[in-house]
Amino acid sequence: MRFGIMSFAHLHAEGFVGNLRAIPGLELVGFSDDDTRRGEHVAQTFGVRWFAHHEELLEAGVDGVIVCSENARRRELVALAAAAKVHVLCEKPIEVTLADAEAMRDACETHGVRFMTAFPMRFEPSIRAVKGALERGELGSLHAAAGINHSEIPKAHRAWFADKALAGGGAVMDHTVHLTDLLRWYTGSEVSEVYAEVGNPFYPGEVDVDTAGLVTLTFADGFFASIDCSWSRPTSYPRWGHLKMELFGERGAVRVDGFAQSLTAYSRHLPRNPSWLAWGADPNQAMIEEFVASIEEAREPAVTWRDGYEALRVALACYASADAGQPVTLDR
Repeated sequence: MRFGIMSFAHLHAEGFVGNLRAIPGLELVGFSDDDTRRGEHVAQTFGVRWFAHHEELLEAGVDGVIVCSENARRRELVALAAAAKVHVLCEKPIEVTLADAEAMRDACETHGVRFMTAFPMRFEPSIRAVKGALERGELGSLHAAAGINHSEIPKAHRAWFADKALAGGGAVMDHTVHLTDLLRWYTGSEVSEVYAEVGNPFYPGEVDVDTAGLVTLTFADGFFASIDCSWSRPTSYPRWGHLKMELFGERGAVRVDGFAQSLTAYSRHLPRNPSWLAWGADPNQAMIEEFVASIEEAREPAVTWRDGYEALRVALACYASADAGQPVTLDR
């Protein structure tokens, strides 16, 4: 099987190189990027063939691609891949408007290709352990949850994250989608109402996008959740960020930390001192292996376009709620 990466705009693309190379029988053909400076740097750093035009990568013959462009450019690349009959794993959020996201779905359906949304936390062992406990009924019916997803501001590595035209928003767009997806997955229910307070308390005057949000979600089955998302971590923090949740059910409660498997290292040779170095399983590896398996087995992947779309709906509703100063109802 032959794979490629379309754009290295998103910082996750760097890790995906090693993930793809770790899969037996899979060939990483190369990556495409129309940014010459970035393309030359990536090719030299990772030893991957660079295609200056996305069409050239597709013409080289690939079975699947991972789309890692800026948020607002994903529709364009997904449409190119679909027209070439190439299956797509797409970074999150899948786009910045619902219309563009729907056009991506239509392109994939028209050309008969698979679309998977890149939600790696679905494949993290502790997150999956909680899913198993819920399926076994150990917590009973879920009543409420509180989640946090914080990180440093990504603009130090990729400036476009703080460009509203390319990113569609800031910390709320970047971080609500992960927790929204996990809560939908845990409950099997959809979000019916969103209320959000959104602002820029951490980098006022430096960026024109939000750097923090406090979000409350009401689900169709009555389940209630809060999400605290931000770019509040300084560059001196031991790790880029974290994702945690507390869930409360009729029979008990559980706390889950998606990045708890780490050790503390002190060294002047590390970019962060101290640093929290992960030693546990790599959820990105499991996510990509699931995408490859879905192609080989001609089936839908475990995480679909619909999952990416529903998470995007919630992120956009957060901004609409903040602008209106009141809850927003999501029609079904």
